[in-house]
Amino acid sequence: MTSLHMSDSTAGVPASRLAGRTAVITGSTSGIGAAIARVLAGEGAHVVVSGRQATRGERVVREIRQAGGRADFVAADLGAGYEQLRAFAAQATDVLGGRVDILVNNAGIYPATLTEDLPDADLDAMLAVNVRAPHVLVAAMAPAMAERGSGAIVTIGSWMARVGSPFAAMYTATKAADEQLTRSWAAEYGPRGVRVNTVAPGATLTPGNEAGRAQLDAMTAATPAGVVVRPDDIANGVLYVVSDDAAMVHGITLYVDGGISATRLS
Repeated sequence: MTSLHMSDSTAGVPASRLAGRTAVITGSTSGIGAAIARVLAGEGAHVVVSGRQATRGERVVREIRQAGGRADFVAADLGAGYEQLRAFAAQATDVLGGRVDILVNNAGIYPATLTEDLPDADLDAMLAVNVRAPHVLVAAMAPAMAERGSGAIVTIGSWMARVGSPFAAMYTATKAADEQLTRSWAAEYGPRGVRVNTVAPGATLTPGNEAGRAQLDAMTAATPAGVVVRPDDIANGVLYVVSDDAAMVHGITLYVDGGISATRLS
């Protein structure tokens, strides 16, 4: 298989760390999720790319296949009802040959408003996508991992879960909830061989927020890294926690944020 390298940090590394494993990445038709799909596929995993837009999803699949990786697209609306979420889990498992080794709960929505300006529908959608969907998918997929005695689950959090912010209160609360779910799932499934962790991005530049580049640059100028986070940086963090290199890593939140949540330089 041809190695697929999405950043300098993976250059020269053979596509072997995830050889023979399978992975489901939610919200992976663009941005951070697509980067995670490419990096995990580049390390040998057969990945399911998922999202609501088939055109974008098939484009990611095509890129992975052209680079020598294995990928398939399965449509998913994580704001849908419980039975639709369970049906997605079953379909993704079937596409991967009946076995899911890695689940990455990446999909999330983040309306950044003042509390009084947040529409009821957006509040419901955030709770559904950011908290309910990971819970339902873990409930659907983790038991089979535990029965086999191996597996890895990652939820994508946010550096904003660590700080108080004058906007996006509900979004940050959902990400704090995700961190607590990670700790509890690590305690619940870890003794049966399933490692559960969170990877928390910092201020990350993606195709979806390019218009806000100046604001992101300003936010990150005074961090130790001094620059915005890239989707590949997050993907490499995910690769670490799902790989055997992280065999003793359970229940943590790995902040891939350039130091924004832990330091103040000015």
